[in-house]
Amino acid sequence: MLLTEFFGFFSLSAFTMWGFLMAFFFNVFIYSIGLKRETTLLLSSFIMMVSYTVSDYFFNWLSLESTVYLDWALYDYATVTALFLAYKLLKKTSPSMMYIALGLIINSIFSLLMYGDIFINETNEPWFFWDVYTFTVNIVDFIMIVALIVDRDFLGLHKLKKKIFSYFNSNDTRKVI
Repeated sequence: MLLTEFFGFFSLSAFTMWGFLMAFFFNVFIYSIGLKRETTLLLSSFIMMVSYTVSDYFFNWLSLESTVYLDWALYDYATVTALFLAYKLLKKTSPSMMYIALGLIINSIFSLLMYGDIFINETNEPWFFWDVYTFTVNIVDFIMIVALIVDRDFLGLHKLKKKIFSYFNSNDTRKVI
């Protein structure tokens, strides 16, 4: 059963928007009581809330052409750019920033693939990839919401990144035989 058949398209979209809104309000609350004075976390949660509100399906109804997947990919790239500019402005980051950037890039790639499948290949019948797209994008959105709330490396992505970079940056001179 498709996620959209079980939950409905609009309720998943509304749930995601609500999740980013709640993550922003949570970070405003934590910031205001002084538990965490991370302006990057507050700013990144604000950027994500605004991005997902602006790019919501309701705002795409104004367009006569149905290019929603391309629009979503462009919104994701604009959001990554806004997050990068916020990072450059504040000169610091939070553990959730990598989760958000990676999640937006994954979502944008899947949106571009869906756009290509529907508008370039002109696929009209749902098939396996459409289910993969729906599941992946919604799981990635949920992970980004959780990352903004907990602000921890809960999946070990930072550790993995350090291992990968240390592997490639090591001065290991082993020879391949």
